[in-house]
Amino acid sequence: MDCSKICNLEEVMSTQEKYQEDLATLEKEATENQIVLFNDDVNTFDYVINTLIMACDHTPEQAEQCSIIVHYKGKCTVKTGPYDDLEPRCSMLLDAGLTAEIQ
Repeated sequence: MDCSKICNLEEVMSTQEKYQEDLATLEKEATENQIVLFNDDVNTFDYVINTLIMACDHTPEQAEQCSIIVHYKGKCTVKTGPYDDLEPRCSMLLDAGLTAEIQ
């Protein structure tokens, strides 16, 4: 049996597997949306932290880290997932007086 045919078959299968992995990653990214929280000069750290805990199911540590990032960077992704899950969470943030959007 010709070894080059076996090697080529292995290369094709490896390339096909890589393509399928890349496609799965792209499909996941296409369905993943994110809530981005923006900085403001109105709300206190404690208020933002408590709101993130309530609206996004953050731990206190996660909420604190996000609030610090928002303060220094101007924005932070606070939750990712399907749009149907993010929409009511983003509405809670907005209703609480925070500035956020789904991207």
